[in-house]
Amino acid sequence: MSGALLSAQDVTVRFGGVTAVDQVSFDVERGELFAIIGPNGAGKTTLFNCLSGLVSYSGEIRFDGTPLTGQRADQIAQHGIARTFQNLGLFSSMTVLENVLVGRASKIGAGIPAGLAWFGKARRDEIDARQHAYEVLDVMGMADLAHTPIKSLPYGTRKRIELAKAAVVAPQLLLLDEPVAGLNHAETDELIGAVLELKEAMGLTIVLIEHDTFLVMDVADRVLALNFGQAIGLGTPAETQANPRVVEAYLGAAAAGDASAVKTTKGGEG
Repeated sequence: MSGALLSAQDVTVRFGGVTAVDQVSFDVERGELFAIIGPNGAGKTTLFNCLSGLVSYSGEIRFDGTPLTGQRADQIAQHGIARTFQNLGLFSSMTVLENVLVGRASKIGAGIPAGLAWFGKARRDEIDARQHAYEVLDVMGMADLAHTPIKSLPYGTRKRIELAKAAVVAPQLLLLDEPVAGLNHAETDELIGAVLELKEAMGLTIVLIEHDTFLVMDVADRVLALNFGQAIGLGTPAETQANPRVVEAYLGAAAAGDASAVKTTKGGEG
């Protein structure tokens, strides 16, 4: 695709004799919300780890035309790629603002002695980082929580703070790993609303792993379906729901004639 920001070609991962990802290819266009779905053991998380430099693979991944193959996670992040994880990486003794700024730490004078950090460029960078952190929190409707300790906040709010922590580095591409896992319906609506607000305000491209297929069908522009490490479908939500291979992967051959089955199913790990 001419507008592709992220491109994967024949990506393959083997762990011993097990092929976890098998020659998967896809493009993600700029500004797109691209979802990856699949049942247990489909290879979703392994593929995500390829995109963020956490596992070795064969094939090729390019970001904005630049090859990422062989680069470490920290090198990939410098290209403008940020990721959230299933487990929260927040510090309970710190405030919301302080946690969000942790995500920006590499941008505000890393390596400069503490005694000099209040001078010159480092000081300006810190001021800019705080301003941007407030802006991200404001877009997400959480500016009033900036100085609230994390430990006093419910899990659903903490998940949104984890999202803010990733967004504060102003990435081009945001990788979201099961962002609504463990949330109730109201918390899910709040977090997905925050994702869409950030996407619009910051011009983000988003790749999402999510087991709630009902949610995926509502918010994704396109969907990549995996099963046993292989791509079994790539298309719009409507095309995905109508794909017999995808329906069969979730519910078995007996359900393959029921296109609505995918939309009401939650997958599992992998």
